Amino acid sequence: MTTVAQRTALRQTLSDYLALTKPRITLLVLVTTAAAFWIAAKDFSLGLFLITLAGTGLASSAAGVFNCLIDRDVDALMARTRTRPLPAGRVQPLSAALWGVTLTLASFAVLALGANLLAANLALFAILFYTFVYTRWLKRASPWCTEIGGIAGAMPPLIGWAAATGQIEAPGLVLFGILLLWQPPHFWALALGRTEEYRAANLPILPVVHGERVTRRRSFFYTLALLPISLALFYPLKVTGAVYAGGVSILGLGFAYLAWRDWRFPSPAGGKKLFLYSMLYLALVFLLLVLDARI
Repeated sequence: MTTVAQRTALRQTLSDYLALTKPRITLLVLVTTAAAFWIAAKDFSLGLFLITLAGTGLASSAAGVFNCLIDRDVDALMARTRTRPLPAGRVQPLSAALWGVTLTLASFAVLALGANLLAANLALFAILFYTFVYTRWLKRASPWCTEIGGIAGAMPPLIGWAAATGQIEAPGLVLFGILLLWQPPHFWALALGRTEEYRAANLPILPVVHGERVTRRRSFFYTLALLPISLALFYPLKVTGAVYAGGVSILGLGFAYLAWRDWRFPSPAGGKKLFLYSMLYLALVFLLLVLDARI
């Protein structure tokens, strides 16, 4: 008979393996994948839609596991991450590696067999890029890690689009661009409040290498760049209507204003507000896209 202690241990183990997959990031990945699939699909198939979400979610989970595995040494040095399963010793590195490989193989199989090989290869590319280019190399070597590493984080809409159409098309690339430009101001708004932790962990992110003022200024310019690329879905691509165009214009101007204010009048409260707004911005942009798509 299973004892209370055994059940508690099992729940803790399951919770730890789930934590390695970074479920909050996976949820965001699924939202952007779903929106791209929704507007790309000429004849919507619920089965293919669910398969696409499952395969992409598995890919995101695999990338999260490998990130936790490689970063276990620096995670142990930071207050925010030292209680994660690997640095805390609740999961062993070999077990985490096997978990990541299993998720990777499952993602490729689900997408290759259930959707198409293009979607499967894009998901595999995202896992490998995030693991080896971003986590293993750039994160420890260059302040450009956020911008270049964001390529992996911007892949989900391309995966969704490819799964629905079997192709990479201009609207999918625009969605990729929106996520690519959104990630730096989103991440830096959070990182600026933890600069000393990143410095102690010897991670050369932009605030550590070039300072807070440069980081805030660059964030502002990224928010400005989001305006024209998000409007490209309205014109010239004509994928969306005026409701989307008006909505993303207002959202984009609000994002740029908060980034400008955080640059010119920096404060912890302003940075927190910018971070929270960045989450709202992305959610509403993709909601508008789904509601006002013309494809």
